[in-house]
Amino acid sequence: MPLGLGRRKKAPPLVENEEAEPGRGGLGVGEPGPLGSGGAGGPQVGLPPPPAALRPRLVFHTQLAHGSPTGRIEGFTNVKELYGKIAEAFHLPAAEVMFCTLNTHKVDMDKLLGGQIGLEDFIFAHVKGQRKEVEVFKSEEALGLTITDNGAGYAFIKRIKEGSVIDHIQLISVGDMIEAINGQSLLGCRHYEVARLLKELPRGRTFTLKLTEPRKAFDMISQRSAGGRPGSGPQLGTGRGTLRLRSRGPATVEDLPSAFEEKAIEKVDDLLESYMGIRDTELAATMVELGKDKKNPDELAEALDERLGDFAFPDEFVFDVWGAIGDAKVGRY
Repeated sequence: MPLGLGRRKKAPPLVENEEAEPGRGGLGVGEPGPLGSGGAGGPQVGLPPPPAALRPRLVFHTQLAHGSPTGRIEGFTNVKELYGKIAEAFHLPAAEVMFCTLNTHKVDMDKLLGGQIGLEDFIFAHVKGQRKEVEVFKSEEALGLTITDNGAGYAFIKRIKEGSVIDHIQLISVGDMIEAINGQSLLGCRHYEVARLLKELPRGRTFTLKLTEPRKAFDMISQRSAGGRPGSGPQLGTGRGTLRLRSRGPATVEDLPSAFEEKAIEKVDDLLESYMGIRDTELAATMVELGKDKKNPDELAEALDERLGDFAFPDEFVFDVWGAIGDAKVGRY
C-alpha cells in the first residue's frame, strides 16, 4: 500500500541501532545545534512558557546522584525547566545537569527520566564529572553504540553492544556525554543527528570523541544518609499517576499508560532503534498517540509527516509502526 506518495519527505540514510537512542529525554526542548537540531517536531517556535497559574503544583523530591541532601522542586513543565529547578535547588549552573534517573542513583538507562514522571517518583540528577578525549579506530561499520539525549541539548551513550568496537575501549562507558566528534561540537544536537554523524564516519580511519562522564561519588552511602536517621529518608516512588512533560504547552497530570500503550510504546521504541539507531520513549509515545486512532497506514504517515516531519521516516518503517500498534491493540505482544 502506498504511503502518502508525493507527500512524504525523502528519507535520510538509515543508521544502525548502535548510534542513537531516542533517549527518554528526547522532548525536543534543546537549543538548535550545529547540525540544525530541533525538537521531536523540528525547530520550536518561540512560545512563551505557560502562566504560573497553569503549571502543575506538584512537589517532587530530588538528590544529586553522587550524593547530596534532599531537595524539593516544583513548577516545571518540560525537561529544560526541570533541570533549571534542580540547579536552583543545589546552587549549580543548569548546564551541569546531564540527565536524571528515577528511583535510583545509579547510571541505569532503564530508569532514565523521559517525558513522564510518576507522581511518587524520586528524581536523581547526574551532573558533569571528568572530561576525557578518546581516539577510536573505526574497524567496522557498526560501532556498537546506542545514543539517546536528555531533551535539553546533550546526547549521551545509552548502550554499548557486547563485543563491538566501542566495547573494547575501556575508557568509554554508558552515561558518557558526547561533546564533540573530531572537534565538531555536538552540544544542542538531537540523538538522531549524532547517530547519523557517527554512521557517516569513514570505515578504516581514526576519529576522536570528546566525552564527559557523570560525576561519581567517593562515599555514596555516607553522603546520602547524612542528616537523617537510618530509614527516615524519603521513600522511593511507585509512580502512581504521571506528570507528562511536553515540549509545547503546559505539563499535564495523566493516568499511567494502559497495558496496550505501554507495549505499543516499547515495540515502537525497538523499531526506532533498529531502523534509526536511536531510542526515545517520548518520541515513541508521541507516535503511538498519533497512530492509535488512525484507520490505515496512509493516515498514520500523514500524521507523522505533519507532527514529526523532520525525521522523514521511511515508508517501510511507518508500515512496521502501524503493525506494532495494531499488534499491541489485539494483545499480540
